[in-house]
Amino acid sequence: MRVDQVRRFNRFYTRRIGALRGGLLGSELSLPEARVLYEIAQSREPTSTQLARELDLDLGYLSRLLQWLRKRGLVRARASPEDARRSLLSLTELGRQAFSVLDSRSREEVAGMLGKLPGAAQARLVEAMKTVERLLGEQKKRPRIALRASRPGDLGWVVHRHGALYGQEYGYDERFEALVAGIVAKFVQGFDPARERCWIAEVDGEAVGSVFLVRQSKLAAKLRLLLVEPEARGLGIGRRLVEECIGFARAKGYRKLVLWTQSDLDAARAIYRDAGFSLIRTEKHSSFGLKLTGEYWSLTL
Repeated sequence: MRVDQVRRFNRFYTRRIGALRGGLLGSELSLPEARVLYEIAQSREPTSTQLARELDLDLGYLSRLLQWLRKRGLVRARASPEDARRSLLSLTELGRQAFSVLDSRSREEVAGMLGKLPGAAQARLVEAMKTVERLLGEQKKRPRIALRASRPGDLGWVVHRHGALYGQEYGYDERFEALVAGIVAKFVQGFDPARERCWIAEVDGEAVGSVFLVRQSKLAAKLRLLLVEPEARGLGIGRRLVEECIGFARAKGYRKLVLWTQSDLDAARAIYRDAGFSLIRTEKHSSFGLKLTGEYWSLTL
């Protein structure tokens, strides 16, 4: 009975808002195409991965929609200056005009629908819609998080993202990026697959984080280059990366895991503390164009 009622409501509402018409609101756009335009207009140059996550669309299907919209001159893409493998999407002038027309017509149609109801009924309808949105929104699919070994191209991304993010968020200069490049180069040149590892974190197939575990001595390993992109923070990815390092180090027979960080990296320090690391000593230094306090942390395995 409940299933039938929901299906009946779906049929009623899609018919009521004209979702089954060939062109939405008198345009040449279908409902999915119009929704893609809307999300791009409301976002700040989203990637296709971010759009697919927001709209809950298959990436292949979304790619075909974007291809059609680009062919019509409504959407453009440019390579991200932070990661050339990502394309940033935006509306062209023609796309903004098309969206403006659709947005105006949609507002007029909804206003006309509400205008046929008395004030009390309008309030009941809006409240009922809020209830539906709240109840179904609680079941929204969580992003798919995965950790994997690095692949060709990932290590360049690690160097680039460290340089860009630490510059933007902490004011570190290019010497920090050079330090990271040196760490990565040394890791590759002396890589011991039996006792060392690099993990890349992904959200819905897009790289958003990294961490390295390198051999320091026969009994000690070092955790290096922990990074999580701003849009992926709050999902527990940093903690998962650190836990993966700890588990790997224990499995390989290390007795101690150490790391070096800075006192201003509060989020990372909280992760290390929660994972059981202890602050061993601090050291003031001038690096990357700043006066910093380096911290040495250790975990007995």
